[in-house]
Amino acid sequence: MRRELLLGAVAGAVGILALDAVGYLDMAVRGRPASELPGRLVDRLAELAGVEVPREDEDWRNRASAIGALLGYGVGLVTGAVFGAVRAGGLRLRAPVAAVAVGAAAMAMSDVPLVLSGLTDPRTWGLAGWASDIVPHLAFGVATVATFEALNDLGRSR
Repeated sequence: MRRELLLGAVAGAVGILALDAVGYLDMAVRGRPASELPGRLVDRLAELAGVEVPREDEDWRNRASAIGALLGYGVGLVTGAVFGAVRAGGLRLRAPVAAVAVGAAAMAMSDVPLVLSGLTDPRTWGLAGWASDIVPHLAFGVATVATFEALNDLGRSR
């Protein structure tokens, strides 16, 4: 199982690359800004931990933004590793189904904390908002599953 966890984490890293590429492509095409929600979640978590949040401090804003992005990378690595563990446990889904499930899991791990903290309400997103969340996460799922399968096949052929 350790091998599959590692392969899953590596596959999740590739998935993060795909998610970021699709997200940045969307930003470039539509001219939309990067989301401030990950940084605002960092603010909320800091407040819960009893840390004073200097909202007007530009250095803090930059740090919160960076920490929010790093949390997203953590979500991708963990989602990939969990996929590897599930595969090691014997669950085999067809690649398209697995890709949707992995993408949905990553999306849930990203969005649920934002919703529970009151920072966003998916009922207000509209079609463009949902698309800008679903499409990159679907790309994450496709890239993660395809990379896992390719690495797993490569390991078996040796």
